[in-house]
Amino acid sequence: MNIGVFVCHCGSNIAGTVDTEAVAKTALNFREVVYATDTMYACSEPGQAGIVDAIRDYDLDGVVVASCTPRMHEATFRRTLERAGLNKYMFEMANIREHVSWIGKDKEANTRKAEELVHMAVEKLRRNDYLQAGEFDINKRVMVIGGGVAGIQAALDCADGGLEVILVEREPSIGGKMSKLDKTFPTVDCSSCILGPKMVDVAQHPNITLYTLSEVDSVKGFVGNFDVTVRRKAAYVDWDACTGCGECTTKCPSKKTPDRFNEFIGTTTAINIPFPQAIPKKASINADACMMLTKGKCGVCAKVCPTEAIRFDQQDELVTEQVGAIIAATGYDLFDFTKYGEYGGGRYPDVITSMQYERLLSASGPTEGHIKRPSDGAEPKDIVFIQCVGSRDKSIGRPYCSGFCCMYTAKQTILTKDHMPDSQSYVFYMDIRSPGKNYDEFTRRAMEEYGARYIRGRVSAIQPKNGRYLVKGADTLLGQQVEIEADLVVLAVGAEAAKGAGELAEKLRISYDPYGFFLEGHPKLKPVETNTAGIYLAGSCQGPKDIPSSVAQGDAAAAKVLALFSKDKLASDPQVSNVKLVRCIGCGKCESVCPFGAIEMIDFRGMPKASVIETVCQGCGVCTAACPQGAIQLRHFTDNQILAEVNTLCL
Repeated sequence: MNIGVFVCHCGSNIAGTVDTEAVAKTALNFREVVYATDTMYACSEPGQAGIVDAIRDYDLDGVVVASCTPRMHEATFRRTLERAGLNKYMFEMANIREHVSWIGKDKEANTRKAEELVHMAVEKLRRNDYLQAGEFDINKRVMVIGGGVAGIQAALDCADGGLEVILVEREPSIGGKMSKLDKTFPTVDCSSCILGPKMVDVAQHPNITLYTLSEVDSVKGFVGNFDVTVRRKAAYVDWDACTGCGECTTKCPSKKTPDRFNEFIGTTTAINIPFPQAIPKKASINADACMMLTKGKCGVCAKVCPTEAIRFDQQDELVTEQVGAIIAATGYDLFDFTKYGEYGGGRYPDVITSMQYERLLSASGPTEGHIKRPSDGAEPKDIVFIQCVGSRDKSIGRPYCSGFCCMYTAKQTILTKDHMPDSQSYVFYMDIRSPGKNYDEFTRRAMEEYGARYIRGRVSAIQPKNGRYLVKGADTLLGQQVEIEADLVVLAVGAEAAKGAGELAEKLRISYDPYGFFLEGHPKLKPVETNTAGIYLAGSCQGPKDIPSSVAQGDAAAAKVLALFSKDKLASDPQVSNVKLVRCIGCGKCESVCPFGAIEMIDFRGMPKASVIETVCQGCGVCTAACPQGAIQLRHFTDNQILAEVNTLCL
């Protein structure tokens, strides 16, 4: 076997602390290495051309590149080998950047370690097989989970591209958090005027099937061929018959049901339509509040419904859809501010969240756009806004910045002044973070044109005082304590992962971070892809985002799906587990530990044996570690290959 070794300078990233020329010279002493050199940038066009020329000039059978992480450029170099006529799996990378040059300054020690890593890669390559990818058909339908602005954008882009789309939303209507907003920053234009037409487009698009009041129950299969079971929850209304006339909502006697859409600052009826622009505009019944469902008596809605659409006996329904790709756009939830005891912990009626305040500002809200205190309905004059409630606070497990809180607070101070010219807004902040286009100018407008008083410091306590609230804080710029009497306090609550995000991630077999947000395949190179092929991310399910970023990510996820479906067949990765039936004892341990459901037990001549579904297997190797007989091996990462690397290191 003829092996070539290419050691990358990576500018000064590697060569600054590793003698790359010495590494290449040492590599010539390794078994079956016939060519070794150092190069400035191996991943550049000249660098790849040098690899192709060396393969042809020295009749190389395999290549080792010592450079950066395989996550960045392994696919690049494999394509280079294919261009030169080699099997792309006859390639190995030694990571001498992240594992060597970036973690130490001792050039001699770094050079020695780089030589050892290259030697390990060479020994593994000597045992590589000529793997070949297979092909399989794909189902060119896509499911979008989440009907917020990111999910809507992704669904419309996919549908406009000719794909059949299944849009699943757990609320009775699509629209997400954006549907609750009055205006958007930094243009202060009507939120529903922007979102409404897109919602209508979803409802009317011939390529989109909409499932609201629904959740994903299970996901099986693999890229190109997913079987997704959706639980369509009982609305207790036949939506095919319902016309959305609203007659039932006006007659329902249960009028003190907490209003979820209005963030519980108002009440609604047990049967209701969430908001006037709802899509679909259909009534649904809150089973916990309906007297007919809880006590067995009432049924007024059924009596007045002109289309006889009420169905008190309706049950949840399971629907299975076959799709080739999935876009997760499940959005975010707002932090539970009651964890802050110093802010009243939810005990004070006039200490509200930013989203509750948004509903007070909205013409479709419980006060029809008039700002009123929840406690007595009076118009507040002095309003205090407190930033970073549930953001940048390690004490409550939320060390990250939610990103958009500074901006929506600035927007709300501007709208407050428009609604009540004689009002005064105070903003307690830690730092103002406004990195988007026209964002900083927007916050300056709030201060300079609308008179919002910004105070840099944290609030230590909120206490009731003579029908108002005493807000105690600090002004770190002046270096003194501050006390402000307020009629209303608005908490800029941060974003956290949507409820149930972790459970959904496990169903989708994708990773999520300690805070519940879904993890992308690579933070820079794969921002909308996941570690599971065929599943993509859009919007705030991946981390807090504003509307433009969510829309852009919805576009990007749709583009990835369209690119995936541009072919009639997909290539399967041959780096999967393989069972040696003669050694398998049928214990089933591999099946129980497989996180992807890629192993099944079969009957082989009357005996149970493990069998790998190659198109589902992701090559994680957990089964290999669990098998007590060594009967299951991961192609390209066999026990012999790994032991060869270890033995090389121990020489």
